[in-house]
Amino acid sequence: MRYAYAITAALLAGGASATMVLQQPVGAQVAQNAPGQIQAAAPRPGAPLSFADLAAKLQPAVVNISTTQRVQVQNQNPFAGTPFGDLFGRFGGSGDGQPITREATSLGSGFIVSPDGYVVTNNHVISGGAQGRGIVSSVVDSITVTLPDRSEYKAKVIGRDPYSDLALLKIESKTPLPFVQFGDSTRTRVGDWVVAIGNPFGLGGTVTAGIVSALHRSISGGAYDRYIQTDASINQGNSGGPMFDLSGNVIGINTAIFSPTGGNVGIGFAIPAEQAKPVIEQLKGGGRVKRGYLGVGIQPMSEDIASGLGLPKDRGEIVSRVEPGEAAARAGIRQGDVIVKVNNREVTPDETLSYIVANSPVGTRMPIELIRDGKRMTLTVVVGERPPEDQLAAAAGDDDDGDGSATPAPNAQSTRQSIGLGVQALTPEVARQLGVPTTTRGVVVAQVDPNSDAAQEGIQRGDIILSINQRPVTTVADAAAAVDAARKAGRSTALLFIQRGNGTPRYIGVKINSGSGN
Repeated sequence: MRYAYAITAALLAGGASATMVLQQPVGAQVAQNAPGQIQAAAPRPGAPLSFADLAAKLQPAVVNISTTQRVQVQNQNPFAGTPFGDLFGRFGGSGDGQPITREATSLGSGFIVSPDGYVVTNNHVISGGAQGRGIVSSVVDSITVTLPDRSEYKAKVIGRDPYSDLALLKIESKTPLPFVQFGDSTRTRVGDWVVAIGNPFGLGGTVTAGIVSALHRSISGGAYDRYIQTDASINQGNSGGPMFDLSGNVIGINTAIFSPTGGNVGIGFAIPAEQAKPVIEQLKGGGRVKRGYLGVGIQPMSEDIASGLGLPKDRGEIVSRVEPGEAAARAGIRQGDVIVKVNNREVTPDETLSYIVANSPVGTRMPIELIRDGKRMTLTVVVGERPPEDQLAAAAGDDDDGDGSATPAPNAQSTRQSIGLGVQALTPEVARQLGVPTTTRGVVVAQVDPNSDAAQEGIQRGDIILSINQRPVTTVADAAAAVDAARKAGRSTALLFIQRGNGTPRYIGVKINSGSGN
């Protein structure tokens, strides 16, 4: 009887189910995630069900790095100027304002790249970088590398490169050490899985996973600024740790985060292996890092500059300065040229001129395609060696904010109406007042309409206009004619080449008011 009852119940249940299906209208839409609509998704080939095996294999080569620093702190008497000031000094306080030395520590991450103990990390991890209120300076005394098995080693700095923020350390071990290798980051794609291992907040070896969120990300506009962005959790202390692909290859070095809170918000950045590996190899060889150099000052093709030249934006960069005797000058590159290709690579916001050249071997012969006076041409340049950064900064000079005492010329009405600037000729006397060589040729801004686009762009009285739309201007008539020519050519922007004091000239695009002219 129990057996028969079970069969009956099963048949009843099946009949009820069939009745429900038959009652649904033919072709009726069902929810995308309704029962039976979705099959359990199997991982694609190469995607793990777990990162456990990968982490277990890689973690032994990832290390914690700690530094001991001597920090000088400004010593101030909190009771200075009060009746308690003398008591502060009497009971051990120093009210003379002399810095006092304290000891501090910092933590970061790194990874071993050879069995004999070479360790890669970020330069900022091992630099004296203690920050805070009252800190005058900090010097690193010692660097300790701690392996996952808690064994500790004193590390020696083999070399460092502040510009790429990379450093190479060496530890000595009696036995071969576990290590990892660099992979090929050029094959990395947005959406690929990545694993980060490091030492966040000093907690010790921590594994996080995520995907590649973006490639070629620039966060500071530097020549070596081209990061892999990820949403894998990266926090303070992760700096210098490796980013792995699913094959266990190092494709990046975790370096920075974007965070308004100081903690992880899903935006982390890693130096790509393609950029890090050559630097590490040069440091390991005991030499300094050599980078390519053209000897030009450049500006990106912003919308206003591109409009002034009649060219598309976000393609190419304009040369604002050519250093005499350097590679660009020898190749015939001129101020005002727009460089659009270097060694057959398009110059774009992702592939900047600085990045391409800086990462080219010194002595390389390569073609440079540029636009000059609306015509395309190709020159061949031999890449030079980039001088030290302090030398470059000194050569560039500082921009002065001096205000000249020039007054607008009587016939400057045209430029005032068209671009909001009243100008006058640059005489030797005015040049001396502005602190520039008397040989400087151009016109001086004597009046700025506060409601004009020129004012919005930051142009000031005393600025010197060297050219307009790449035409040299030495008189007010020259300036008016150049603006009028741009307006008649249908351009909405005039491209001004501006010098302020003895600073480096730069291009500024200024909107032309419609209907103005001679």
